[in-house]
Order: sequence, then structure tokens, then C-alpha cells
Amino acid sequence: MAQRTVLVVLFDGVQSLDVTGPLEVFAGADQHTPGSYRLRTASLDGGPVRTSSGLTLVPDLALADAPEAHTLLVPGGQGTRRPDGRLIDWVRAHGPRADRLVSVCTGAILLAEAGLLDGRRATTHWAYCDTFARRHPAVRVEADPIYVRDGHVATSAGVTCGIDLALALVEEDLGRDAALAVARHLVVFLRRPGNQAQFSAQLAVQTARRAPLRDVQQWITEHPAADLSVEALAARARLSPRHFARAFRAETGATPGRYVDRVRLEHARRLLEDTSDGVEEISRASGYGTPEAMRRAFVKALGAAPAEYRRRFHPAPTP
Repeated sequence: MAQRTVLVVLFDGVQSLDVTGPLEVFAGADQHTPGSYRLRTASLDGGPVRTSSGLTLVPDLALADAPEAHTLLVPGGQGTRRPDGRLIDWVRAHGPRADRLVSVCTGAILLAEAGLLDGRRATTHWAYCDTFARRHPAVRVEADPIYVRDGHVATSAGVTCGIDLALALVEEDLGRDAALAVARHLVVFLRRPGNQAQFSAQLAVQTARRAPLRDVQQWITEHPAADLSVEALAARARLSPRHFARAFRAETGATPGRYVDRVRLEHARRLLEDTSDGVEEISRASGYGTPEAMRRAFVKALGAAPAEYRRRFHPAPTP
């Protein structure tokens, strides 16, 4: 088996976890399957870099002396806001030579500045997606997924999503058993699907300020199959339906109906990914009532029916 060189680009202001998270995954994979990866880090001049948290990282060598990489990984961090032009030039020259070009978080900004994402689908940290899309209109920015693969280019969302992407790459290279062994060692999920949302329904909206509304939010999450009509939720909050709907939207940024839709979709997705329950059972447990209602919700939100979603993202059973 050919050894794959993983080269990580370092610069001042880099996010330390964008670097160490994927490196730990590849290092763990190399321990599981010796000789599978050679890990290298490099900065512009080969000198130490200071991360956004104040941690100092000492690279292996200078970028000018770096070996050709099978996987070239560009992390993110505050240093991507005003990147050194020499760094962009190096990425522009060497990025196309890598078998796989990978970014973590706002590392996608450096790839875009180098012109390597033009015409491609990409993602980055949710907080920067709008700005990213405005500054780089030639890039098809997808704000929701935790990572996006487009040909040999892979971009991931914020921080820990780099671990998810690295695990997916290890599974691609070495198989499920190796990736599972690394995930267990790091005590993380083996695979969150790439198109899984960067944050849950609960994090996608604000937490209500008033206790009755917060309690209703929690009730919705814990009881997706219950009667979650505005009237029923208003009664639980001891408010009139009109007052409840207005207050809920004002404090959470979403209508009650939209919030319920998100919670039910997330609940159904999790059951499809993590269980072998039938679609009919899942549709009832998630509050859709019928498989057809759940199918319509999935097609509208995800562009795939529940059965197709499960085929894509339900992990194969381990022998």
C-alpha cells in the first residue's frame, strides 16, 4: 500500500483545532494501519506560528521545502482574514498538484483567494458563509452541510467538522474498520453525514428568554410525535394562540410551525441514520403521521426521500 503524505499548511492566527483535529485522525489511522500516512506541517519560512488561542506550533519545515502532498490540508482561523500574499501564491501553485485538496473552517477562504474553488461547491463556518458568498460569487457556497466534496476538493465547516471530514477520508482510504477504530479512540461519532446541518434545530434558533416559552421549546424537542399545533403549544405556555405565536417568533426568530418542522425533520433523520426502524414507524415517532407526509417533508428540505436518505447515510453493519 502506497504511503499517503498529508501536508498541513500553518500560518499565524491559525485555529489550533483545525490543525490538531485532522492530524489526530490521520495519526490514529497510521497507528491502526502502519505506513498508511506520513504527516508533515509547514509554514512559509519554516518558523513557529502562533495560533488564534496563543498556542505556538512548530512546523516540520518550510513550504518551499515541503514534499508533494497526496492530501493538502489548509486550516482556518483568524489568520485567514488578512492572509499573506505569499501564502496564497503557494496554495495557488501547489493546490492543483495534490490528489486531494482539503480545507477546514475558514481555510476555504484561502482556497477561494487562490482561485481553486471557482465553479465548485464549498462550505465554511456558518458564521462566514454569507460574507464568503458575497466575496467569491464564482463559488457555490452551501451554508448547511458540515462538509462538501466536489471532485478532489473537500471543504468542511467550523472546527470539529474537520474531524468528521478526516474520518470520512480515512474510511475512503483504509475502510470502515480503520475509521471506526480511530473514532472509538477519539470518542467521536464515526460518521456524521456530510450534508448534516452544522447545528441542530435547537441551535439554529435562539433560546427563548421567558421560562414558559423555553419549556415549550424543550417539550417540542422531547415529544415530536405529540400534538404540536399552535393551539396546543399556546395552552402549554398558558397564553392565547395569537400571543404565543407572536412571542415565540420574537424570542426565537422562528415561527412555532417552522421550529416544529425542524425538530421533526432532525428527529426523523437521526432515526434513519442510527436505527433500523421502518419508515412507517419513524414517520409516526417523528410526528409526521404517515410515510407520505414524511416523504414530502424530506424531498422539500433535503431533495431526497427517506429511503434514499437512509441508503446514503445509514452506516453499513459491522461484521
